[in-house]
Amino acid sequence: MEFRKFLAFLRRDFQAALSYKFAFFLNIIGIFVSVVTFYFIARIFGKGASPYLSEYGGEYFPFVLLGIAFSGYFSTALRSFASTVRGEQFLGTLEAMLITPTRISTIILASSLWDFLFASVNVFIYLFFGVRFFGLTLFHPNFLLAGIILILTVICFSGIGIISAGFIMIFKKGDPITWLISTFSALVGGVYFPVKVLPEGVQKLSAFVPLTYSLHSLRLVLLQGAGFDKIISDLCILLVLALALLPIGIFFFSFAVKRAKMEGSLVHY
Repeated sequence: MEFRKFLAFLRRDFQAALSYKFAFFLNIIGIFVSVVTFYFIARIFGKGASPYLSEYGGEYFPFVLLGIAFSGYFSTALRSFASTVRGEQFLGTLEAMLITPTRISTIILASSLWDFLFASVNVFIYLFFGVRFFGLTLFHPNFLLAGIILILTVICFSGIGIISAGFIMIFKKGDPITWLISTFSALVGGVYFPVKVLPEGVQKLSAFVPLTYSLHSLRLVLLQGAGFDKIISDLCILLVLALALLPIGIFFFSFAVKRAKMEGSLVHY
């Protein structure tokens, strides 16, 4: 039964996306421009950045391409749940969904399923452009390990994103915490440059960002063919964060829904 509900949400969002075909085309153009931009930035750097990138193969372009490609998953996990709740409030369908027998966890997860699938399409497009046109080489990538890393990291950031959706339920406005976490994670988590180039104090702060461990292990797995033994510490940290953040997020959102029902503000926006 729950599987059918997930499919129903996915079918609804897919049909909505079909009505914006030109937006999808522009998205592909935007990805291509982004890849071209960082390709030429990498050429400017040449070998100058290699001392900081030695564990990933020494080249900046593969490093940054994987960073910007996979960071889409994490931004989706942070923003999707809150934007979904906000959209359902404007459409007037949020209350109808929440009064059904469907579990709250099913509603919030299924509502964002399409966003994650679309993020997967974007990652494929990034990698396709990189490999087909710009010489990106993936060194015997272990896609199973990469998938495990992605799942754990998405769960971590989803917990934070669901907390943001809870703020939407209570205050009817987006909370600035999500924006701060997103910006801070991109800055110190190693999306555009290695964590090693940061000041020592900032490097210590990056140890509290899930993105730091996910991008580090993803790059080792995809660019260097690293095995489980090389990334086990990253995986353990991501697992602990995932087991903590997702239940907290769902609990807080459930609390926010109950409070909104008690105050009669469920349909307010």
